[in-house]
Amino acid sequence: MKRIALVQMRSSEDKRENLKKSIDFIAEAASKGADLICFPEFQMAFSPSSQSAAQLADVAETIRGNFVSELASAAMKNKIGIIAAIYESRGKSKRVYDTAVMISSDGKVSSVYRKLHLYNALGFKESAKLVPGKRIVMPAKTNAGSVGMMICYDLRFPELSRILTVNGALVLVVPSAWVAGEMKEEHWQTMIKARAIENGSYVVAPDQQGNIYCGRSMAVDPFGVVLVDMGQREGVEVVDIDKSRVRNVRKSLPLLKNRRTDIYKLSY
Repeated sequence: MKRIALVQMRSSEDKRENLKKSIDFIAEAASKGADLICFPEFQMAFSPSSQSAAQLADVAETIRGNFVSELASAAMKNKIGIIAAIYESRGKSKRVYDTAVMISSDGKVSSVYRKLHLYNALGFKESAKLVPGKRIVMPAKTNAGSVGMMICYDLRFPELSRILTVNGALVLVVPSAWVAGEMKEEHWQTMIKARAIENGSYVVAPDQQGNIYCGRSMAVDPFGVVLVDMGQREGVEVVDIDKSRVRNVRKSLPLLKNRRTDIYKLSY
């Protein structure tokens, strides 16, 4: 049995304030026995619509920057793995990556995933400030098991979660900043459950709360059982991850085994 902590937070525009808050959450999660702590998208800073791409680029840092370095130090100090979310600088470019960084309990960056699907929908255009990643990052081993990473809008594209699952993910972690709006919470809850059920995987989805976001950070088990729904509360919740639960669900509901990969083909 392993333990994963979800953080639901309201990031401000001040990344120093968000970093301090993050380090406090790390210590709290460690005190609750968590092996891995997962932060929401835009952990580094909230970017209001009035902020230009150039201004956001000034906030962004490289993977080797202070934000990740401080989190890595906290990982070592608290002996806990971390999945963090940053705006990743692209040198002189005015647009940045939306990046999830996996940090091991010994303070080393073990995986880096850059969001593939940008939220150019429902009146938003993330591509005005962000650049999409160029590759799927295979699941990585953590203290809490094999974890595949997606980010927010990626949740709407089932191909990604399936690829991660068939390549060994037992847990899908989805750092998110899910914008509130008509039917948005319903979409959020439905797709988290769907991604868990169709893959026989745990789904851990930490979300931003406040500003323009809906909260409702969730963790769902491989059979679709909601383990936690944080509502609008900012803070840390912990869930237990049982590998045997994944194994037993996939045995009794063998969706992965029953796929007709012998006849599937792209038709577009």
